[in-house]
Amino acid sequence: MQPVTYPKVAQLRTVDRFQTRLAELGLSIPCDEKLLAAQDGSPLAQPLQIGELKIGNRWCIHPMEGWDAHRDGSPSDLTLRRWQRFGESGAKLIWGGEAAAVCACGRANPNQTLATDSNEAGLRELLTTLQQSHRANGQELDDLVVGLQLTHSGRFCKPHDHQRWEPRIAYHHPLLDPKFNIAPDDSSVVLSDDELERLIDDFVQAAKLAQRVGFQFVDVKACHGYLLHEMLSARCRPGRFGGDLAGRSRLMRTIIGRIRSECPGLAIGVRLSLFDTLPYQVGAAEGVPMPWDAATAYEYGFGLSPIDPLKIDLTEPLELLRQLQSEGVSMVNLTCGSPYYNPHIQRPAIFPPSDGYQPPEDPLVGVARLLHATAEVKRHFPELPVVGSGYTYLQEFLPLVAQATVREQMVDFVGLGRMVLSYPGLPRDTLAGKQPVRKLVCRTFSDCTTAPRKGLISGCYPLDEHYKQHPEREKLNTFKQE
Repeated sequence: MQPVTYPKVAQLRTVDRFQTRLAELGLSIPCDEKLLAAQDGSPLAQPLQIGELKIGNRWCIHPMEGWDAHRDGSPSDLTLRRWQRFGESGAKLIWGGEAAAVCACGRANPNQTLATDSNEAGLRELLTTLQQSHRANGQELDDLVVGLQLTHSGRFCKPHDHQRWEPRIAYHHPLLDPKFNIAPDDSSVVLSDDELERLIDDFVQAAKLAQRVGFQFVDVKACHGYLLHEMLSARCRPGRFGGDLAGRSRLMRTIIGRIRSECPGLAIGVRLSLFDTLPYQVGAAEGVPMPWDAATAYEYGFGLSPIDPLKIDLTEPLELLRQLQSEGVSMVNLTCGSPYYNPHIQRPAIFPPSDGYQPPEDPLVGVARLLHATAEVKRHFPELPVVGSGYTYLQEFLPLVAQATVREQMVDFVGLGRMVLSYPGLPRDTLAGKQPVRKLVCRTFSDCTTAPRKGLISGCYPLDEHYKQHPEREKLNTFKQE
């Protein structure tokens, strides 16, 4: 695929030109003129106390799957390398580090990390590696907070083969079923209420394991089309886990309540897809939504309007967040959509992944959408600590926008995902008042997504010297040429 000819962020160079481009698009994204070091009062250097947890600055590392654990769920050298780099980043909030499946059948790929008792030693090694790296880079541990993300991949399970879906779904979806080759009358793939009850036990057991290993919080993952996110749109599901919002959120809320009860002292976070949009069609052309009859209400999304499913409606997400806050959730990490069916809103990029489409908008539009939706949550819940997403596409302007959004209380923590694969030291450099190193800045080439879509390990093949030399780079290049 050739990129659509939107102006590249890397070519804007100055804040004035960046602001000019935003004005051309009719967007408002706060961006400071000058980067402040920690010693000069940077908002990003301010600590935040969350209950018993002291977090030393406002940088957060998002959880990322590397598709590189051993088949038994234990970390490989590549998994450990990634956690070592998280530790050296200077960020003081590590949100999960890794998406860890609570049961083997719930993995998104056969090399996903497991949060099961069989992998206790592996999880301890990950945490120890990160902590040792943090110390080795001159950082103290008393204000470092590390969690483990707990997940079940639901519709996107591939526990045995990188190329074979083994979906377990919340309900039959009229657009996603044909997109992922699920027969509309196949009841065997729909998780029963009894299976969901057993899955609650798996999440609680995984939380107990995380606490035993030494993680300070767990993330009950409800984003990106995985099971707990899909449950939030299960209006057509009969029984106690579907229907109204109380039913659709019951699985998540029950897991959270059980963890609170059975793991005293363990903080709980939720990474939530705050809003969605229609699934998009894959292809080499500019992305368009899958067709939907405008005369029919769309009842298969969360945080969107059923009358116009291309529009955000935060009514239900805000109500859910009220419930989560009242039930003791310590902090939330906000994202949107799914990389499997509308990646341009979840992960703005000018270069699409292999199973994507050309961006239907300047990716800056996607960044602004997510920043302002997050700010709306913060306006409604000023006491709820919020981690923001969607910053990587800002590239050199990321630290200046991060500084401004934290100062303006649009968000509490700035989360980094793809950026730290190529440039793990960005938070540390920023806090020292240093400008980003251009050759390390993520340009959203999407190789870190294309590779796992082809059954390869994920990593920054264009910019990380380790992955540049990795044998799988040639395989990836072949796939891209094809």
